[in-house]
Amino acid sequence: MRKFLKYTGYTLLTFVLLLCGYLGAAWILSRLTVAPETNAPRQVTIYIKSSSVHTDLVLPVKTATKDWSQTILFENTLTGDTALDYIAFGWGDKGFYLQTPTWADLKASTALKAAFWLSSSAVHATYYKKIKEGKNCIKLVISNEQYQRLVTFIENSLQRSATGAPIAIRTAKPYGKHDAFYEARGRYSLFHTCNTWANNALKACGQKACWWTPFSTGIRHQYMP
Repeated sequence: MRKFLKYTGYTLLTFVLLLCGYLGAAWILSRLTVAPETNAPRQVTIYIKSSSVHTDLVLPVKTATKDWSQTILFENTLTGDTALDYIAFGWGDKGFYLQTPTWADLKASTALKAAFWLSSSAVHATYYKKIKEGKNCIKLVISNEQYQRLVTFIENSLQRSATGAPIAIRTAKPYGKHDAFYEARGRYSLFHTCNTWANNALKACGQKACWWTPFSTGIRHQYMP
């Protein structure tokens, strides 16, 4: 019995130390800033839309660089409404996206699979008519060249069919009338979360970012202090 308690104590202590190390690294590295590129022309408006747990990047549906409606089809949404001008992209764990519409639906098995590379990923694409700036939505104006890099980053996050088209997840229940889910590349984990993906996207297009962050609070610290 004494040995059991001893090893149980060591196990709990190890878990607590690892958790503290993870949270400490997340806090420190999210406060360290990757500086934005300077002197870039202001040509394309995008938005960072962040909640307490998740970050989306919002882009115009159509520019000279990219028409997202040609690949992320309006018809994949419930309404098929084509009179929408913005599209938000978020990347995350497929099981979490599809099986956890609210926090009340979260299962321990879903969380464990997401944390330890045991599940595949998905891209959540949501169309909007208008985007309103506020404390949870920040506007950025970037160059056409930077925007092209952002487009490439998002496109590289999507799985493709034999014809080269993004693969819509037909079995997924949408969150609203104007969204859909797509098969994605990469695996979600404690170290590569939806917010890590968004932070990497900002790095890819030369914008201010964290060194690393698994939490939305890191991005919010950089843009929404």
